[in-house]
This record gives sequence, structure tokens and C-alpha cells, in this order.
Amino acid sequence: MSGCRHTEVETKVLHIGVAIGTDCGVLKMQLLFGVVTFALWVFSLVDVIQSGEDRIRYLPKLWWLLIVLLFPLVGSIGWLVAGRPAGAGGPRSAYERQQPAFPEYDRPGRAAAADPEKDEAFLRQVRARAEEQRRRHEAERRKREQEQGGDG
Repeated sequence: MSGCRHTEVETKVLHIGVAIGTDCGVLKMQLLFGVVTFALWVFSLVDVIQSGEDRIRYLPKLWWLLIVLLFPLVGSIGWLVAGRPAGAGGPRSAYERQQPAFPEYDRPGRAAAADPEKDEAFLRQVRARAEEQRRRHEAERRKREQEQGGDG
């Protein structure tokens, strides 16, 4: 049954339908629990190491690191509940704003200028293009008015 070996007695019990998946199910659950615990432990370790000393809550960074290392499950849960910096969303990329001018527009992944000189050059180009479009529109409007005034 799904790769699990059963003794003759267990096989007879399985055929009767009294007990289903004895040792095999327990082993699978233990394996799943172990993998989930390991993943949580690795995540918590990396998170403790990457967090800034000044943002960690309740205990110094070294203490949290030791707790998570020595007590993988309890330490990881404790770190996530009590020690992790509030609002920790991970480090920002080079193109995300650190302190936005308008906090209501601050969203993870929102791009900001990394090089102020290139940003200014880009904005000058956008303004020049917008001004050119305004001039063209105004010239077309005057041309239409002249054509309508000449026809009427």
C-alpha cells in the first residue's frame, strides 16, 4: 500500500478495514513535521541574522540567535511572535524609497530614483516632451479655428 511494508498481521487488519495506515502514516506525518520545522528554523535563522540590531524587540540579537539555534521549533516561533521587528517585510531594493515624501504612496516594490542626476534628466525630458505636445495641440487648435473662421 503506497510503498509501505506491512507484516502479515497488519495486512490482514488492513483488509478487514479496522486499522488503516498504521506505521506508514505516522512516519509520513513525522517526516512532514520535521521538514516544516527545518524550513521554519532556516527562515528564522536567516531573518534573525538579517534584522538590524536596533529594530529587534525584547532581547538582543545575539540572544535571539542563540535561542533559535538551540531550540529550533520553540525558538523560531518565539522569534516570529516576539522578536521579529514590527512590520518586517524584508530588505528594500536599491530602487525602493527609504523614507517616502508621501507615505500613503509607499508600497513594497514601488520604484524610486537611485541616481538623482539621471532622475532630473529624465524629468527634464518628460517636461520638454509635454511642452512640445502642448505647442502642437495649440497650433492645431488655432489652425482649426482659422479654417472654421474662414469658412463661415
